[in-house]
Order: sequence, then C-alpha cells, then structure tokens
Amino acid sequence: MIRPLEQSTVKTIVIGLDGVPVGMIEALVGQGVMPQTGRLIAQGQFGPMDSTIPEVSSVAWSTMITGANPGQHGIYGFTDLFPGSYQVRYPCYRDLRAAPFWENQSHPSVILNVPGTYPVREMNGVHVAGFVALDMARSVYPADLLATLQGMDYRLDVDSQKAHQSMDLFWADLEKTHRARIEAWRHLWTTRPWQTFMLVFTGTDRLMHFLWDAWEDPHHKYHQRFLDYFHSIDEVVGQIAATLNPEDRLVMLSDHGFERLDRNVYVNYCLQQSGFLRFRTTPPGSLKDIEPSSRAFALDPGRIYIHTQGRFPGGSVRPEEVSVVAEQIEQAFDSLRIDGRKVIRRICRRDEIYQGPCVASAPDLVLVAAEGFNLKANLKATGVSDRDAFTGKHTQDTAFCLLRGFAPQRLTRFSIQDVMGIMKSARLEHSSPGNR
Repeated sequence: MIRPLEQSTVKTIVIGLDGVPVGMIEALVGQGVMPQTGRLIAQGQFGPMDSTIPEVSSVAWSTMITGANPGQHGIYGFTDLFPGSYQVRYPCYRDLRAAPFWENQSHPSVILNVPGTYPVREMNGVHVAGFVALDMARSVYPADLLATLQGMDYRLDVDSQKAHQSMDLFWADLEKTHRARIEAWRHLWTTRPWQTFMLVFTGTDRLMHFLWDAWEDPHHKYHQRFLDYFHSIDEVVGQIAATLNPEDRLVMLSDHGFERLDRNVYVNYCLQQSGFLRFRTTPPGSLKDIEPSSRAFALDPGRIYIHTQGRFPGGSVRPEEVSVVAEQIEQAFDSLRIDGRKVIRRICRRDEIYQGPCVASAPDLVLVAAEGFNLKANLKATGVSDRDAFTGKHTQDTAFCLLRGFAPQRLTRFSIQDVMGIMKSARLEHSSPGNR
C-alpha cells in the first residue's frame, strides 16, 4: 500500500479529471470499469456540477482553486486582449488576481498538473504546473525536483498535434504522458511532506476531444483502450482511497463536462452575417483589421465584445448604446438555427454572471452552445462547418463533483465555485475548539 509521508494530520486530497461528464462516471462505475470510484461514491456525496461560463479549463480551474468568480480572479479564457487594444494575449498564472487555496494555508501542499498555473512561483510545498506550460524549468517548484521529473521523462501535456497525424501516435504519446504523471504522483505522494495534495489528469480532456466516438461506439477500434485508460485512473483513485483515515477528506471533480460534437459554429462569421462585424481586408489578418463601424466581435469560444468607444481604439458604439446593441445581438443568436436546431442554449450578459474588480475586462456577452454545437471565434471562417478532428466538445452543466469525508452539503446542485467554500468550511470545522 502506498502511504503518504505524513499521516499525523487531517489530509485533504483533490483529484481532478479534466472534462469528464457526470454521466460517463456513472456509466463507467456501472460497467465495473471504475469500481474504486464507485466505492467512494457510496461513501460520500456525488452529483452533477455546473462549470464556469465559458466552460473552458483556464477559467474553470482558476475558479475552483480560488473559489472566486472570474470577475474577481480575472481569467475569462485561454486568450484575452491587452487593455485598450485589439492585440491578443495569453493569460497565465501571473494574471490570476485571486490567490489559490495553497497560498492561504500554513501547511505544505503538493500541486500537480493544475491547468493555468504556469509559471510556478515560490510556495510552501511542491508545484508542478499544468497546461498551458511552455518551459519545464519554469513549471517546477522547487527547482531541485526538476532533474527527478526529467529522469521520469515527465510531460507537461499530451502532444495533441499527433492526433492530426495518426491516432496510434496520439495514443502512444497519451499513454506515455499518463504513465509519467502517475510516476510523478507516486514519487511526490511518498517523498514530500504535505497536508493537501491536488492531482489533475488532463489526458481525459484530450482523449474525449479526439475520441468521443470511441466512448459512444462499443465496436470502435479504440473503445476498449478508452475504457482501459479510465480504469488506470481508477486504480490510482483506489490507491489514494486506501491511505485515507476516517477524518481525511477527498474531493474528486471535473472542471466541465463533454458531449458529442456535431457542428462547429463560427461566432465572428455569424456576427458578420448579421451586420455587426466588418473587416477592412478579406480575410482579416487579425482583429486590428476591424472596421470602426463594427458593433461587436468575438473571442473563443463564444465571448462577445461590444465595440465600445473608449474601450477599443476604433470603437463606434457609444456607452449609452451598449444595452441596445447587446439586445440586438441576443435576438440574432437566439434565433440562430442550423438544420432546424437551435444553436445557442443560453446568452449571458456580463453583469449577470461576473462580479468583482476585474469586471471591466470581461466580455459583454457570453454564448453557451446547445447540445452538439461547438462555438469558435476563428476570424477567417466563411461558414458553419461539420466537425473537424474533434469528435467531442465541452459542456457547461454536466461536470461532476464527489465529496468524501465532508459534512453533508445542503446544495441542490454543485457549482465549481462552491468547491473551495466547502473545503474551507471543513477545515474550520476541524480546527474549532470543539473538534480538537
């Protein structure tokens, strides 16, 4: 049995399965593929969970680790804009405006493979960043761990480009990355002092993007391999569960859900077709080619920015007109149908979903796609397309959360923003005088 280095204090373990939907967990448990997870479900609380809006990993994991709304932590997507410009930037850990939970704890933590936490910084414990991470040396704290991870051939992420070449190449890289991740978990679990340990499996997201059809089709060439991958994760879950004391606490969750992808829908193309967006060149080279008369544009996946005077260099919409333009955009997307199917399930205004000091940089509207539709903001798209190499897409309302060792929660439905509050309240309960 694998034992953690320290066993004298109450431990908190967080296991993340990036993108895994609640229905898949239920099915895999029912089929006997994830029996260890099934035992934890029987011991605790389990159910569907709402992700963030938009339902992308950088936003969702930032919300989970801080317990803060995007309007507080400032991460709205994998890309953003430099203030007062059309220049795209890539937010990273330095841009997170709310502290992750491990920076508010006095005890040591091990944080392994959490997306959006690159580059790492000094902390009490160990931190190995998750995607998007560009440089191994800046992804590992403390630095003396780097050589050990390199000796394991540790990978920061799966090389998804291999899926565009060959699924066999993709599988080889996925499994090699997975084995190294487990080896790193085992090493850190047993050799470093910790009271909180967080481990995220992100290969799950990569697998479902490219091979969702392998999950749905039991006759698919890779169906059994798909199941074996999840069974290997369940084995790690079982090894972790075997070390738990009755007072220890475990959270197992996904950051968003997944489903079959039918059609890609290009939001900027739709804005152009509805007369909200024009470019000076065809195709545009970047957002810098936007016509000043444009009233809106989008960033991935469905974040719409009204082209407001004062906010953007060529903005043409007066501040007092923003609400009217927003309503017009809502009407256009609410009526959007493809093959008779409604494309947009929900349209959210900024002030409805975001609160906090970073709201000024938030999108004005965010679209949530209906089942099967995948939203993209590609500027050069000239129509709605069938799916590409991806066969699966993110969902906002089918994530899952499993709690073991916590007081019963009175929530009718979990939200990813609730998780940190649950963890904090449990720590306070344990440390109160009546529980010492």
